[in-house]
Amino acid sequence: MEKELAVIRNIGFIAHIDAGKTTTTERVLFYSGRLYKMGEVDEGTTTTDWMKQERERGITITSAATYCQWNDYHINIIDTPGHIDFTVEVERSLKVLDGAVVIFCGVGGVEPQSETVWRQADKYRVARIIFVNKMDRIGADFFAVINDIRGKLGVNACAIHLPIYDNDEFIGIVDLLKNKAIYYLDDLGLDFVYKDVPHNLKEITIKFRDELIEKLAELDDEFMHKFLNGDDIPEEDFIRIIRKYVIENRFYPILCGSSLKNKGIQLLLDAICQFLPSPLDLKVVTGVSIDKEKIEQREISYKAPFCALCFKVFTDPFVGKLFYTRVYSGKINTSSYVYNVNKDVREKISKIVRMHANKQEIINEAKAGDIVCFVGLKDTTTGDTLCDERAPMLMETIKFPEPVVSLAIEPKTKADQEKLFLALNKLEEEDPSFHVSYNSETGQNIISGMGQLHLEIMVDRLFNDFKVEGKVGKPQVAYKETITKKVETVGKFIQQTGGRGQYGHVIFIMEPNRKGGIIFENKIKGGVIPKEFIPAVKEGVLESANSGILGGYPVIDVKVTLIDGSYHQVDSSELSFKIAGEIAFKEGLKKAGSILLEPIMDLEVITPEEYLSQVIADLNTRRAKITAISEKKNIKIVKSEVPLREVFNYADILRNLTQGRGSYTIEPYYYEQVPQDILVKILGR
Repeated sequence: MEKELAVIRNIGFIAHIDAGKTTTTERVLFYSGRLYKMGEVDEGTTTTDWMKQERERGITITSAATYCQWNDYHINIIDTPGHIDFTVEVERSLKVLDGAVVIFCGVGGVEPQSETVWRQADKYRVARIIFVNKMDRIGADFFAVINDIRGKLGVNACAIHLPIYDNDEFIGIVDLLKNKAIYYLDDLGLDFVYKDVPHNLKEITIKFRDELIEKLAELDDEFMHKFLNGDDIPEEDFIRIIRKYVIENRFYPILCGSSLKNKGIQLLLDAICQFLPSPLDLKVVTGVSIDKEKIEQREISYKAPFCALCFKVFTDPFVGKLFYTRVYSGKINTSSYVYNVNKDVREKISKIVRMHANKQEIINEAKAGDIVCFVGLKDTTTGDTLCDERAPMLMETIKFPEPVVSLAIEPKTKADQEKLFLALNKLEEEDPSFHVSYNSETGQNIISGMGQLHLEIMVDRLFNDFKVEGKVGKPQVAYKETITKKVETVGKFIQQTGGRGQYGHVIFIMEPNRKGGIIFENKIKGGVIPKEFIPAVKEGVLESANSGILGGYPVIDVKVTLIDGSYHQVDSSELSFKIAGEIAFKEGLKKAGSILLEPIMDLEVITPEEYLSQVIADLNTRRAKITAISEKKNIKIVKSEVPLREVFNYADILRNLTQGRGSYTIEPYYYEQVPQDILVKILGR
């Protein structure tokens, strides 16, 4: 039974935008027999880009799950987005994957988002192999990409393929493990032959094969002995040693090909099965006990108690909510109950489905190693652990970045109000990087996300998928407010109106706390305030923090400690203590030197050399701090840190500066205090 686990591969395709993830996924599904006809991104016909918004824009927005068989292996695949606005999709996918194929463009090499996804994979210790795609493109340079990978990522990576060209046309691949050349005989890439390495490539093949052997010998003593003895090393030894060190994240084999031209995909499928780990290779899954006092480990086995992680929630218009779940141990049947450790509730699974993009295949059982969707759960959200109630264990949840762009949205009519509220709630449940709030000062619903494109997609889904009609404001920077000093603050809410009144009295210590969000701590002793009123005080603080005193922006990085107060036996209530908490928090903000924070972005501009001076001069007018200028071929790369406020319409600006030849990538970096002169402009005073 456990042998089945050894042939499962849970993998994802991750890369910079436009490196070819979706096209590669499409080819993998075709060659494995999952599809009978290949779709194309440009035509909007790919399997995993199934959303209307993805097909219109030719980009991946949501990570899509599918699966295929290759020889005796079962491969679960997640195709992730490359655009920084949807980085949360990469984050939650990597959390549950055992291995990943990192795709690099043969022309662009290591691009900014490539570095970001590589760091995300490092965080979750996901084993990786590297596929250099687009080797058919003019300007593709496999050897430059290898140097780029080693230089920028600082990793022990080595080629196991070399490209073969004939008059600049990419026609085949040298397989260094077999020491043979593969030539493709048809455009579909189905018909190919192995031949001896051509004479003109023998020298470079020997050089790179020797380099591969040396790199592996440095890692492995047994391999070192064979190398020193001059033994002929069979392909099986290469595969075994490469697999061992790929799983340990100490070696990264580099493959090459062209997904669009159907070359190298079968070799990539072989490499996925040969080198990337099975669930069994992870041996155990780690978590903590419910009281978070001790580390717990669960063996990855069908026989172990059930344990799974919900990593994504998606609302399907026909089925309802789909809970994408990675099962780590044990098994579960339809109509079974599971225990949600995070929410401390029992949940019933009404249906289990295996996903093929947006198509569902009903199955009766999910077991260790599976990536499936549960239907019927009520309280589960992204990051929740689902367990056997008799053997609970809490797995580490998924951390998501703070939104940096906001806009106001209002329903067109009163009838749309309820629809808008329900739709926003569903979208917020689906996407933890999408936040919804209500500004009590302006009476507007505020939606916040990772960038303008992110919010544009969400608004598109509101109008088209959920059929809500509304008016949308212009995107705004998502400023935050925080405090600069420690203060003591008092909140009193006393009303006498004849009959029963209201009485709530609290004293806080408020201090800066750089751990993010609002932390509330209760240090009341001796029943000065009855314990049943403490949650109301906390609720008042958290609600008050949604809208600070400087322009109504959310408050972050504050620790609130409840140290004293008083109550009235008759007049005190939860409401009076909630309002007292709100008053104390607002008073504290006034006394504690509130400041406004703005998001600073990590901006990388790629420009032809002749426009470099214009780009730098423009960045200097935008309060940018230039951190590095480098060169690759005949282009310049400018790295800088710049306030989001200054680069809101940077696509148009850069297009004008470089006559359409420049490009850029931008991602949130950190929050920093807004300078006084800019603060005056923001607040209008």
